[in-house]
Amino acid sequence: MKLTTLTLSVCTVLLSACGADYVLFPDHEVQPEVRNGPFGSAVASNVAVQSGQTAAMLANLTRKFASEVPPTINFEFNSSQLDGQARSALQQQAAWIKAHPQITFTVYGHTDKVGGASFNKALGQKRARTTVNYMISLGVSRSKVRAVASFGETRPIVITEDRNRQNRRTVTEVTGFSQSGKKGGKLDGKYALEVYNRYITMENQTILTEKGQGAVANSTVSSE
Repeated sequence: MKLTTLTLSVCTVLLSACGADYVLFPDHEVQPEVRNGPFGSAVASNVAVQSGQTAAMLANLTRKFASEVPPTINFEFNSSQLDGQARSALQQQAAWIKAHPQITFTVYGHTDKVGGASFNKALGQKRARTTVNYMISLGVSRSKVRAVASFGETRPIVITEDRNRQNRRTVTEVTGFSQSGKKGGKLDGKYALEVYNRYITMENQTILTEKGQGAVANSTVSSE
């Protein structure tokens, strides 16, 4: 089954952690082929939980996030300043995050290959912090975008030694489930599934219902 290939290294972390307000997974960005694929069905999510693949739920939520808002923003050379396009994207991200309070996010900072590795790692970190701070200024709880990681120049989108805007970016992804709404503060697979179903299955059903109602309305208009 394809779900078993999604990221085995992080599967046990969610169920073993229970002390913090949210569960954070190791600092590795979901790969583009995972992030850009269609998010899974309710049946697939249930299979994922039952087989211990909590990471599959996070990958599906990340796909949903990326399908509904721009998850990536870009920067000018040697800069961590947000331009108008970046602020617009982050406003959409912030609204989505606030509408989904029971999942948490990580912002990953990246640079292009120009400059030394240590300089670029620090610059990537600065970009990620700038991104997080702007979302906090928009009303996002600090605990929901709490972790900031930097990959510096090590994960380019475009393979080049030259300046490249696509490589100068931050990426926001779903990386955990909040425990703030769980009685007793303890996170388990059942609660994670409840959150997942609320944000994937129920929202998808709402969208389908709204589309169906639209089709009925259009049919009524055309018959008049």
